[in-house]
Amino acid sequence: MPAISAEQLLAELGRLATDLGPAVAPPGSDGLLRALTETARQLFGAQACSLALLTVDESELVYTTAAGAGADDVTGMRMPSGRGIAGWVVMAGQPVAIDDLRNDPRFAQDVAEDTGYVPQALLAVPVVSPLRLLGVMTLLDRDADRPGAEQDMALLSVFADQAALALEATRAFSDLGRVLLGAVAAAAGHGTDLASAVQAASSTLARDDRDLSELAALFAELGQRGQPERRLAVRLVRDVMAYAERRSRRPGN
Repeated sequence: MPAISAEQLLAELGRLATDLGPAVAPPGSDGLLRALTETARQLFGAQACSLALLTVDESELVYTTAAGAGADDVTGMRMPSGRGIAGWVVMAGQPVAIDDLRNDPRFAQDVAEDTGYVPQALLAVPVVSPLRLLGVMTLLDRDADRPGAEQDMALLSVFADQAALALEATRAFSDLGRVLLGAVAAAAGHGTDLASAVQAASSTLARDDRDLSELAALFAELGQRGQPERRLAVRLVRDVMAYAERRSRRPGN
């Protein structure tokens, strides 16, 4: 077999991404998260709803998604992960309902003033996946005619769970891409194809990455097969993801 250059490996990776990427990538998480926050805002008759995510080192909360009053100013805002009501939810890992924010010492009123909207009440719930705490979903000034906050807090947690699923799906797909690119870098100039390169690289990876590496190698082999085989693989992957989502919703999971 003639030696395969780094350029050829990258071209093979590009073809694989073009063929399989759009088919197996999770739905765009940005659009889904925007829809979740806007739907929650409307359902609860709230003035605003936002999603803040922890940075990798967990030192900050970044408001990535917002709907309603002050949304434009909130989106992209960063604050220390231990500050404000959202910071308290992150530290405690517990939801909270507050009817009078002005008298709550945890409320970061200066931050709210910077957004142009200062709420009077809020509900906030942690966004948690089976693997980790991801951030906080906050609802501001829900309809005062609605029943008690406890039921709404449970319902808001359902929205937070859906956000967590979308975020983890996106993270998993990004990790798969990282493993593929790492294999290309390691195999450049070694005279092997992408599937073999990914398999060879797996011995140096951590357990979770080895699983991703095996999946990546299978995708690389699929890239060399025909369209019927790729379509079948996509259906199987989607069935597995649907099963995993149903299983995560069962009581006790």
